[in-house]
Amino acid sequence: MRLIVMGQQAFGKDVLEKLLEAGTDEVVAVYCEPDRDGKPADPIKSFALEKGLPVHQPAHFRDQEILDQLASCDADLMVMAFVNVFVPEAARDTPKMGSICFHPSLLPRHRGPSAVNWPIIMGSNKSGFSWFYPTDGLDEGDVLLTWECPIDPDDTVINLYFKKIYPSAVNSVLEVCELYRSGNPPHIQQNESEATYERRCTKKHAKVDWNKPVDQVYNLIRGTNPAPGAWTTLNGDELGIFDSAKTSGDGISSKIVGIGSDGIEVQCIGGRVLIKRLRPAGEDKQPAADWAASAGLSVGDLIGT
Repeated sequence: MRLIVMGQQAFGKDVLEKLLEAGTDEVVAVYCEPDRDGKPADPIKSFALEKGLPVHQPAHFRDQEILDQLASCDADLMVMAFVNVFVPEAARDTPKMGSICFHPSLLPRHRGPSAVNWPIIMGSNKSGFSWFYPTDGLDEGDVLLTWECPIDPDDTVINLYFKKIYPSAVNSVLEVCELYRSGNPPHIQQNESEATYERRCTKKHAKVDWNKPVDQVYNLIRGTNPAPGAWTTLNGDELGIFDSAKTSGDGISSKIVGIGSDGIEVQCIGGRVLIKRLRPAGEDKQPAADWAASAGLSVGDLIGT
């Protein structure tokens, strides 16, 4: 098949590399977002140019000139890997077999831009990815295939995405192409009664409330690690929280109940959270134990103040 690969960042680059390594299909063009002032070139762009592939970077797909250029690729399929730009029907349907799109959740659950964060934050015990037929609705098209993995009790975004979802998703692009090559790729309709949509997980969602049950607090911290990063305050100063663990014990919530070589232990409702790595305002990430000593922190101090 003649393929267009549309994507960005490391995932788009690795999907492109996987297709080129396989050599079964011909990549005839690569599409990615426009360059940003002062920022390095997108990895998929740099890799595509290194391989001698045509690269196109339209800011949108509204103009006929852009659609004509897309049509001139004479592609059979467009593989959309990690795409932030809205791609309208006229562009999606330009290749002979249309387009297929990647999403890092088990659709119809967790539609939206932060699909790796929210399952962890919400305490889900599984996640995965989907390849689906994109429509004008956000992540609403029929599904081609899904892949499922467990969310372990201590998984962070780093563990779930980069160690579980990412490598399997990159490899799966070859299966996607095989399903199209078979001539009858599956169309599994999404069950709208099970659909959820969550907006982008931002800093405002990542503020820790130590007066919540310990599971909720711990899930929020690991579901925002490394980005957007959980945070709290201490004496009015912001404090970012990253690596942590859940421990047991009772006491007054939001109180620091332990300081040791492994970190700072904070009481929540029904248990405690051990902060192992943090980032004080204006500083780099560092071991919590080191910062506690330099900040003059004491057992009994209240956090979140």
